[in-house]
Amino acid sequence: MNFPHPLMAPVIELALQAGDAILPFWRTGTAVTAKADESPVTAADLAAHHLILAGLTALDPSIPVLSEEDADIPQNVRAGWQRWWLVDPLDGTKEFISGSEEFTVNIALVENGRVVFGVVSMPTNGRFYVGGAGLGAWRGDKGGTPVEIHVRDALAPGESFTVVASRRHSSLEQERLLAGLSASLGELQLANIGSSLKFCLVAEGAADCYPRLAPTSQWDTAAAQGVLEGAGGEVLALSGESFSYPARETLRNGFFLALPAKAAWRKRLLELANL
Repeated sequence: MNFPHPLMAPVIELALQAGDAILPFWRTGTAVTAKADESPVTAADLAAHHLILAGLTALDPSIPVLSEEDADIPQNVRAGWQRWWLVDPLDGTKEFISGSEEFTVNIALVENGRVVFGVVSMPTNGRFYVGGAGLGAWRGDKGGTPVEIHVRDALAPGESFTVVASRRHSSLEQERLLAGLSASLGELQLANIGSSLKFCLVAEGAADCYPRLAPTSQWDTAAAQGVLEGAGGEVLALSGESFSYPARETLRNGFFLALPAKAAWRKRLLELANL
């Protein structure tokens, strides 16, 4: 199909190729090294990183790349960038190491701190998601025809309010928010899934909300934020402002809420998140 941004199709192909580079290391007992921040890295992360870096540079050498596996770029250098790629070559390394299928390749094009579009792919099954604000969002499978996806703005009769949570990361603030949501909206259904797939569940209407009141980094969220925004969703800081990626010193994100932009319960969610 003809995607609305000229770089979408080649970046989807690149994300799928990175997945192919990862798979030979999956469930093989590949060695794990701890980085300076104690997060794990494997040969699979590095293989995907090098493939993506070469591919993005070939697409347009004028657009710099900020990757989790090459993030030691001074803030004063990044501050001069107008457009850049924000990449997590293997999001969900802990899931990958455990043998789970819930890891992804994340590639986002960012312009002046805002996500233009993002691609999230699943190496184990060839599924991908792509989208951007004002562009639309799609889910596809390698070799198949992508289908348009959209958030669900309201529950159908009998449907439960579904909140996406992380298997590995929570906090007291997040547990308090979930309790408040349950009191306001009734019994919650929790969907536990790894990596940036949490955003994708909201984007395709399989879940209603993904609150994250625990640490993440910019490369964890940007690509899937593009998908969600293209599907009619939004990602908000707890202040209510749209989530962005300025060239600040730290690459750590603040807390955020991912939800349908037209959700009737949007205001209540923000209130609960700020208690």
